[in-house]
Amino acid sequence: MKFSGSICALATPFGADDALDLDAFGRLIEFQIAGGTAAVVVAGSTGEAHALDEAEYERLLTFAVSQVRGRIPVIAGTGGANTRKTVATTQRAKACGANAALVVTPYYVRPTQEGLVRHYEQVAELGGLPVILYNVPGRTACDMQPQTVAALAPDPRVVGIKEAVADAARMRDLIALRSDGFSVLSGDDSTALRSLLDGADGVISVANNVAPRLFHAMCDAAVRGNRAQAEAFGARLDALFDALGWESNPIPLKWALGELGLGTARVRLPLTSLSLPHREPLRELVRSLQDAAV
Repeated sequence: MKFSGSICALATPFGADDALDLDAFGRLIEFQIAGGTAAVVVAGSTGEAHALDEAEYERLLTFAVSQVRGRIPVIAGTGGANTRKTVATTQRAKACGANAALVVTPYYVRPTQEGLVRHYEQVAELGGLPVILYNVPGRTACDMQPQTVAALAPDPRVVGIKEAVADAARMRDLIALRSDGFSVLSGDDSTALRSLLDGADGVISVANNVAPRLFHAMCDAAVRGNRAQAEAFGARLDALFDALGWESNPIPLKWALGELGLGTARVRLPLTSLSLPHREPLRELVRSLQDAAV
C-alpha cells in the first residue's frame, strides 16, 4: 500500500449536545473526496482522539469506512503511550475496517530510540494493519530520529512516516529512505510544499479540511514538477496555514469548519473555543478561499 498526495487529518465534529455529529462528519468526508483528497485519517490528533471513549472511537471509524465505501483509504489513528494498548487499538481499528494505522510515537513516557524500534515492531507484528509512523515531538516530547526510521523502513508492514519536524535537512534524510513500499509524508502544512518539491510523496494535512481542492492542486503540481504552479497554489494557502496555528489545533480548524457548515466549532475540554478576536478574520479568510476558483 503506497500513500501519496493530499491526505486529510479529519476533524471530529461534535454537536451542541457534545455528542458525535455523524451527519456533519459524513459531509466533511464527501467534501474531501469531491476535492480530490487521496486518503483520510480518522481519530488522529486533529480528530481529538484523546477526547473519544472506546465506543465513540469505534462508531466514528466504522461510520467513516461505511461513508467512504472503498473510494479512498481510511487511516485510523491508533497510537498511544503504551505498546499493548496501541496494539489493541490497532486491532480494533482493523476490525472496524480501516486500511492502515497512523501510529504516533509514545507520548509523555519518553522512550529511547531502541524502545521506539521495539514498540513499532510489536505494533506492526500484532496490530494487523499496515503502519504509518508518526513523529511530532512538539506534542509528544519524543523525537524519532532518521536512523530509527531507517531501521524500521525495510519492514514490509511499515509503509510510511508522517514527519512533522519542520526541518529541511531532516526531511531530506527521510526522503532518501523512500521506496515502492515506504512513503515519506509531510506532517507540517507550512513546510509541506518545500518537502514535496524535495521529493516527499505527500502530506497529511490539517488545512486540507478547509480547502481540499486547492490543497490537492498544490500537491499535484508539486509532484508533477511544476514548481511555479505549485508555489502559486501554495501562496494562496499560506494565510490559512498561519490562521490554523493561531491557537492549538484543532481549535481554529473547528471554527473554520463551522463557517463552512461542516459541524459546529465545538471542541472538548481542556480545549476551548476560538478566542473572539480571531473569529472575524478567520471567517473572512475561509470565505475568500471558498469564493476563489482553483
